[in-house]
This record gives sequence, C-alpha cells and structure tokens, in this order.
Amino acid sequence: MALEIERRFLVTGDAWRADVHWVAELQQGYLQARDDGLTTRIRLQQDGTGGEQAWLTIKAVPDQVASSAARLEFEYPIPAADGEALLALSSWRLEKTRHGLSLPEGEWVLDVFQGTNAPLVIAEVELLHPDQAISIPAWCSKELTGCHRLSNAALARHPFQSWDAQERLALLSDSRGGC
Repeated sequence: MALEIERRFLVTGDAWRADVHWVAELQQGYLQARDDGLTTRIRLQQDGTGGEQAWLTIKAVPDQVASSAARLEFEYPIPAADGEALLALSSWRLEKTRHGLSLPEGEWVLDVFQGTNAPLVIAEVELLHPDQAISIPAWCSKELTGCHRLSNAALARHPFQSWDAQERLALLSDSRGGC
C-alpha cells in the first residue's frame, strides 16, 4: 500500500528562491474530487526542456491512520497523449509552477499557483513517518497540513479567487491559527 505523508505550509516572501534546484510547469485536472478525500487526478508536467510527462493519481484518506498528514496515494505514469485527453475530460483544473528545493529532512517542493489560485504559494515536505522532525524554514508562515479547503483538489473545485475577500485576506495576512 502506498502511503503519502506530507506537511504543507503557506509561504511568504521569496527567500525560498535561493534553495531552488529544478522547476516544472504543472497542469492538474480532477476526474473525481469527493468531500471525503477520494480524488482521481491527472497531472501533466512540462520539464523546461520541452519534454512532457503525465500521471494518473488516486488519493484517499485511510481509515486506520490518525495523522492528518497521511493519505493513500497510488500514482502511475501514463502516455502524455492519454494525460492530455483525460485532462480535457476533467471537471476541475489548476495550474502551478513547481519548484524542487534543496532542503534537509525530507523532500521539499514549493508550488506557485497561477490563474484563479494566484497569489497562493504553498510548500510541501514529504516525510518518512508522521512524527518525523523537520526544520521549518522562516518563509513558511502558517501550517496548512490537514486544511482540506487548501488541498489541490479543493482549490481546483473552489479557486482561491472565488473565496470571500475577507477570507483571502485573513489567510494571507494572519500568520497564526489555522486555515
């Protein structure tokens, strides 16, 4: 069984740019995005050299895991042409630029959202176990782990720019509290 364990953080400023070691343009579409966390996602990635890759991913919240940082994840590479066809069928989409970061204690990526989800910038770190200790960079302003309304699937269905203006401002300006 594939278990993804990750923590997510809202990012402020651009000090993170010093740690970037690769960049990719991503388009994601959701064929299914249920409120209970079950999603079926298509992802197309442009790697900067003109190459394109695609994946089909199914995610679900496991009943037996108590941590909000853990989910089941089944991800399969598919032909890029199939990914494009499935993306065209998806009901909800988003675009972002993903930056791979050179940071210790886990695999860090940072997403700069585009279009109706701008100006969100969210960092994620994949961990080996839910209680793994990490050093959180100073540019991470608020932890979003377990905040379902800021999951990629939720942002595809309800983009950040469609939120009430006060809700957007509260999220971006308040470094305390939850989401």
